[in-house]
Amino acid sequence: MGLTGIARQIFSSRWRQLDRYDNQAAELQHAVLAHLMQRAKNTEYGRNHDFEGIKSYEQFVKNVPVNDYESLKDDIDRMRQGETDVLWPGRIKWYAKSSGTTNDKSKFIPVSAEGLKRIHYAGGTDSVVCYLYNNPKSNMFGGKGLILGGSHTPNYNLPGSLVGDLSAILIENINPVVNLFRVPKKETALLSDFEIKRDRIAREAMNRNVTNLSGVPSWMLSVLNRVMELSGKTHLEEVWPNLEVFFHGGVAFTPYRAQYQQLITSPNMHYEETYNASEGFFGVQNDLTDKSMLLMIDYDVFYEFQEMGTDNIVPLWGVETGKNYAMLISTSCGLWRYMIGDTVTFTQKNPYKFVITGRTKYFINAFGEELIQDNAEQGLAYACQQTGANVLEYTAAPVFMDSNAKCRHQWLIEFAKAPDDLQAFSDALDRKLQELNSDYEAKRYKDITLQHLEVIVARKDLFNDWLKLRGKLGGQNKVPRLSNSREHIEQLLKLNEK
Repeated sequence: MGLTGIARQIFSSRWRQLDRYDNQAAELQHAVLAHLMQRAKNTEYGRNHDFEGIKSYEQFVKNVPVNDYESLKDDIDRMRQGETDVLWPGRIKWYAKSSGTTNDKSKFIPVSAEGLKRIHYAGGTDSVVCYLYNNPKSNMFGGKGLILGGSHTPNYNLPGSLVGDLSAILIENINPVVNLFRVPKKETALLSDFEIKRDRIAREAMNRNVTNLSGVPSWMLSVLNRVMELSGKTHLEEVWPNLEVFFHGGVAFTPYRAQYQQLITSPNMHYEETYNASEGFFGVQNDLTDKSMLLMIDYDVFYEFQEMGTDNIVPLWGVETGKNYAMLISTSCGLWRYMIGDTVTFTQKNPYKFVITGRTKYFINAFGEELIQDNAEQGLAYACQQTGANVLEYTAAPVFMDSNAKCRHQWLIEFAKAPDDLQAFSDALDRKLQELNSDYEAKRYKDITLQHLEVIVARKDLFNDWLKLRGKLGGQNKVPRLSNSREHIEQLLKLNEK
């Protein structure tokens, strides 16, 4: 039968459990909320908001305010100092350090033992469950998994307490059995210097039988390119002939898809998207022919959704397909009605499936155009298709008014393969954005409010150099894609001149 066949049998009961998502979503979410209230009722936060008296969703909404990191920051800092029973029972030792993305200030997301098991590791397991179900010929456990991780550091010098990338926390706490099926070795995976780590990972992995990859597309691509440099091969399947799947998440895959398809030409290669963040694991692509992800509704996560542009917040059973929502979560890591910062749109209900559309802070709405990241990704994919280009990294921001009183969007793009005709690329991008977004189209009408977008070509490695200067190279750090502010793009433009 082989190890993969044994794993498939072990996971078969979980696959059957997922059938409950089809018609028991409300019941499952009610059960999650009741569990969270019961577990946290004697915490400081639970007493202050009468968790013990909460018997319905309506009471939950009445008792508990909507939170962001700023509103929980003082409580989290007390927890980091060693205080117990603040937002979640007991002492929480682990904190996932978020890159912050839109500012220099780091966020420290508590990761409880229950959250590790019932959210993060549950999501990783279900990713494999869905993949094995969809690929009966898989032999992924016949080899090793190349799993990228970040790094961690002591937390306030408290014994046994650490802060770091979520991926480092997962690797540090992983079941030792899993280490038999993964590369690189733990010491390498947790190195803090990404450039040194990249080379060591490539050297450790290139002569192993790697069947699966897990990580953020941008950083994984950097490692794979180093493998190609060291091996001298043309395609990755020449190095790893049994490679069959990449479990990816953290950033949108669209800008990287063409590069992966050029690097890996095997028809047996699969790509499965996951929605895993520092705050939790929320979705998995359970059908590889459908870009939507299945919302995981029986973990320790209770979901709410705020319709963008309104104050209307609804539980899962109140969402509508086709609308753009900001996501709020309550979890066994002590986050309560927490605005995570991501936006999603549901493509179907029963089971609930969705796509990530961007960030609540990753958008351009300087002139009423309401351009979101999903528009940008689709527009770039179309422009690449039309011109044969490949985009490696990008960011965009508004030019509010230049010397000629003209307003436009300015795109700074690092190409893996530049278009032969940059104007044709710019035209295609602008045209597609108008097709995708009626507000953008209206503001572009006759160039009255918003003029044709501008594309500036970034030099090689510009974005990596910028992240390095900010101490954010590697791990789960991301380039801000869209912003109403010119802060980041001005820094990048100045660095682009060097």
